[in-house]
Amino acid sequence: MPVENPEDVVAQGTNSVGVVSTQSVQLFEPPNPLQFASGQELGPITVAYETYGALNADASNAIFVCHALTGDAHAAGMHSSDDRKPGWWDGFIGPGMGLDTNKYFIICANVLGGCQGTTGPGSINPSTGKRHCLSFPFLTIRDVVAVHAELVRHLGIRQLLGVIGGSLGGMQVLEWAVRFPEQVKAAIVLASAPKLSAQGIAFNAVGRRAIYADLGFLNGEYYDSEGPRYGLALARMVAHITYLSEDSIELKFGRRLQDTDRFAFSMQKETEFQIESYLHYQGKRFVQRFDANSYLYLTRMMDYYDLSDGFVSLADALSQAQARFLVASYDTDWLFPTSQSRELVSELLRVRKHVSFVELPCPYGHDSFLIDLEPLARMVGPFLDRTFEA
Repeated sequence: MPVENPEDVVAQGTNSVGVVSTQSVQLFEPPNPLQFASGQELGPITVAYETYGALNADASNAIFVCHALTGDAHAAGMHSSDDRKPGWWDGFIGPGMGLDTNKYFIICANVLGGCQGTTGPGSINPSTGKRHCLSFPFLTIRDVVAVHAELVRHLGIRQLLGVIGGSLGGMQVLEWAVRFPEQVKAAIVLASAPKLSAQGIAFNAVGRRAIYADLGFLNGEYYDSEGPRYGLALARMVAHITYLSEDSIELKFGRRLQDTDRFAFSMQKETEFQIESYLHYQGKRFVQRFDANSYLYLTRMMDYYDLSDGFVSLADALSQAQARFLVASYDTDWLFPTSQSRELVSELLRVRKHVSFVELPCPYGHDSFLIDLEPLARMVGPFLDRTFEA
């Protein structure tokens, strides 16, 4: 089976948490709306979330999972007994797994601005009775984390044992540890960085341009029509390439043709190679589950992010944190290369924070933190156990 993208990968665990349901809550009810970093405000905000395991008596065993770019709250288990697709981290969350639900209470929420149950540009604006579309407030990772932090307080948890996430989720972890230091005891950052590289911004720009250029985009007001499905599919295809590695693409596809052993020598045949077919499949499937406006907002949010904003330096920002850190990178990840993780670790050491770091070998590129789960579990499990016992 071909390697999939970080948000879609499903690794079925042998010890699943079983049937789960997505819950929702309204936060930031008027007259106390969320104050966005941009100066705008919004409320109430609906938050979709799931929990696994049980919260202990003193609420000291809670761990928050921050999902990646186009993920959602459904991180583990299944929504029904005949559900064929378990949560996106099902092989990592459950009894005896890396996030052990026999010990810990796991929370995962869909991000603000998303399209999987949490308020976003496709939601109804209560003040107008119409969808927000592109009038939705400009979004930053600080805003996303502010909503997560309020959800944690709503659940009666004063301090999280840990916050964990990869890619965009790792950026949320860093922001949380710096902006809400008293709420985070351990921060686990996977395949991520304090800011996106110019190369990452470039790929996001191409994806957004594909959406804007689609005649179905209609300035973001497409919800009663087909929408920019071609542009969104193309955006996904471009992004998906960055989630893979050269080795994984060669291993799975090489230059093999799809359904034939000869070239067609025709410009009318759009798909000839297996890799082409796979990317078209990924684009088509993505359009069926994700909103183009959310994609615009979340990728731009990722572009803007720089943990050092508002501080003298990155070290100054990290000095605010109180958490123990675990930072992991992958040797074939070129979207968030190990050099960025090493810079983060160096700055953490500069301000004398407790930090552990490892570069894991894996052929799957940026996807690795959602595919190669056993080495991750061997690392994360003991780290959380030691933090819990401290």
